[in-house]
Amino acid sequence: MLQAQGLRLAPNQSATKLAFLLDLADPERSGRRDLCFGTVDTWIAWTLSGGRAHVTDPSNAGVTGLFRNDGSGWDRDVLEQLRIPEGVLPGIVDSSGVAAEATVLPGRPPIAGIVGDQQASLIGQGCVRPGMAKITFGTGAMLDLNLGARRPAFDHMGAGGSFTIVAWRRDGQTTWGLEAVMLAAGSSVEWLRDDLRIITSAASSHDVAAECDTSDGVVFVPALLGLGTPRWDYGARGTLLGVTRGTGRAQVVRAVLEGVAPRGADLVEAAEVDSGLSLSSLRVDGGMSANPTFVQALANAAQRPVEVSPVADATTLGAGFIAGLAVGTWSGDDEVAATWKPDLVVDPVRRLDRDRWAEARRRAEAWLPEFSSIQF
Repeated sequence: MLQAQGLRLAPNQSATKLAFLLDLADPERSGRRDLCFGTVDTWIAWTLSGGRAHVTDPSNAGVTGLFRNDGSGWDRDVLEQLRIPEGVLPGIVDSSGVAAEATVLPGRPPIAGIVGDQQASLIGQGCVRPGMAKITFGTGAMLDLNLGARRPAFDHMGAGGSFTIVAWRRDGQTTWGLEAVMLAAGSSVEWLRDDLRIITSAASSHDVAAECDTSDGVVFVPALLGLGTPRWDYGARGTLLGVTRGTGRAQVVRAVLEGVAPRGADLVEAAEVDSGLSLSSLRVDGGMSANPTFVQALANAAQRPVEVSPVADATTLGAGFIAGLAVGTWSGDDEVAATWKPDLVVDPVRRLDRDRWAEARRRAEAWLPEFSSIQF
């Protein structure tokens, strides 16, 4: 019904959830002053400020489904269609800038940075210039690409399957980005550990995979939760191909690690299609970035150097940069960029057969057609 009205809202966006909660708490939309909406960052700022600051930033507002495509504020047309009073929404402040004082803490320090998770990881890995990109390999994986002041021409999703995001806003100037998404990355290794129980820990997957030089033709497509970028298919399912009587646990573990890698290359290719930019290298963080087998497979699949972050959770460092820029700890982008010193740089040593990978991915698609038909 909402799509018929011209609203395209993803399942993970806040808009429909907020409308549902308001239907329960205030079905008549009476304008109750005790109802406030926000994401986690809003709640933290509210709590630290003793209830004085009800705010968010554009990077978080942009993923609610309630924000204008040009980043200029809340979208009144969407609010009207969902019957959401603008008064329940937080004010929008710069990502990097003093928004309030943390009055509940000793010394009342400034709340100087509010930024989304992946956007913080982007700046945390020094990707402060247009054309710089990182991938965070956690349970899922997100590639984020800095576009600078240039917003993509498309409103929602590009032809390559990536999304427009607000990276951050500082001094009133918006830095735009693209995000490409893999739904199952580290969760594929968790499947080996928790469900198949063929490894004892995520870290041991490297040691087990090292027991064989190749997967002996076994290919794994990590679609345990469906496929994200470039082909959004919620009905796709994880697929293991090429299994023979001689296939053992080492081959399966290597196939899983090497199967996540070409999905990473898929994200790179999608971001290049949608941005028109060429990515000369990749910066990576997240739990899987500590796995040598995986990182080498990623370099092979993407056919470019992979720079491993010295901080596994670069989001925390990025949040510090965002706040530090606001209070003068760092003078600007150049100083932030100069802090980047990768723990390791891994170059490709062989080339992946992308046609073979595309065929494997195709076989994983549309296993559950009723889910594959879901579009947003």
